Amino acid sequence: MSAMTTLLTEDQLALVETTLDFAQEHLAPHAVAWDRDKHFPLDVLRKAAGLGLGGVYVSEDAGGSGLTRADGVLVFEVLATGCPSIAGYLSIHNMVGWMIDRYGDAAQRERWLPALCALDRPGSYCLTEPGAGSDAAALRTRAVRDGDHYVLTGVKQFISGAGASEVYVVMARTGGDGPRGISAFVVERDDPGLSFGPDERKMGWNAQPTRQVVLDGVRIPADRRLGAEGDGFRIAMNGLNGGRLGIAACSLGGARSALHRSLEHLADREAFGAPLLEAQALQFRLADMATELTAARALVRQAAEALDQGDPKAAELCAMAKRFATDTGYSVADRALQLHGGYGYLSEYGIEKIVRDLRVHRILEGTNEIMSLIVARGLTAGVR
Repeated sequence: MSAMTTLLTEDQLALVETTLDFAQEHLAPHAVAWDRDKHFPLDVLRKAAGLGLGGVYVSEDAGGSGLTRADGVLVFEVLATGCPSIAGYLSIHNMVGWMIDRYGDAAQRERWLPALCALDRPGSYCLTEPGAGSDAAALRTRAVRDGDHYVLTGVKQFISGAGASEVYVVMARTGGDGPRGISAFVVERDDPGLSFGPDERKMGWNAQPTRQVVLDGVRIPADRRLGAEGDGFRIAMNGLNGGRLGIAACSLGGARSALHRSLEHLADREAFGAPLLEAQALQFRLADMATELTAARALVRQAAEALDQGDPKAAELCAMAKRFATDTGYSVADRALQLHGGYGYLSEYGIEKIVRDLRVHRILEGTNEIMSLIVARGLTAGVR
């Protein structure tokens, strides 16, 4: 904990302590079983909402906690020490809440935010499609205006929480090709024409469902649109800046848990008449892992501060942080598995689950290759 709590305010220290207590009591003891049974613990998520974790960034007047991004990365890192899969879903749910709070009108905020913050109505974010992953501006889901309604048709792919969530922020094309033709809508689970594909069989993140969201002529009132027509891509990308920080922080938390378990394991195991923890070669590996995590955490916090302050370079910093922290987190977890030897490969130790959970962080919220592209474009824009 010492590296994580460096330079925090008293309020942030209290936030970390409260969230850590929750993660250790309600997440960590059940994480392996949830993964094995593919169980999505909505009851536990609602307990998290009781601590204000269902609306981390939502304004207090709408039932949220009104925290900053700098606060949020602390929350999600600590939650992920208990279970990266559940922490990852909560990060996405909070992205949905922030988007409605930031871009919704008064009636929309009143309609959806209190239930989202209480996690009475979990939320999902629907951007990716079967043929439009990294190239999000190429999405094909359409929303056709019909009087005072829109009719949505299309398929969204890899949607976390799909089927269990009740509120879906959906990006759909209302205009021509490219990003300017995209608008954002709120679709509810009970809307006629909305259905879901089967549960995907995944490498990790098994404690939350991932399914297609199928929109077959879903007719919704025009007041379900967030912002103006054509604002959807901007809304989606601004949401992803914060979402990338959340997933980056989840990678830090999962890896930190793996590192801590490695220290305990090496202290308990002996080889050639001495505890493994006394072997200098292994101490150097642990030192490298801790150093890399500390560097990644510093970058995540810098990006969070930039986003809070409206820094024009915030999007690039969020991309840097997401790429670096998710690569680092996965690498640290993989090395932790190696330090456990054969025990790391056994599910009961929980290390292989962390490795599987963190692997997808390098893909979702924009692949790490796309993060590098965002950074490169920022670097080269001023010299062309």
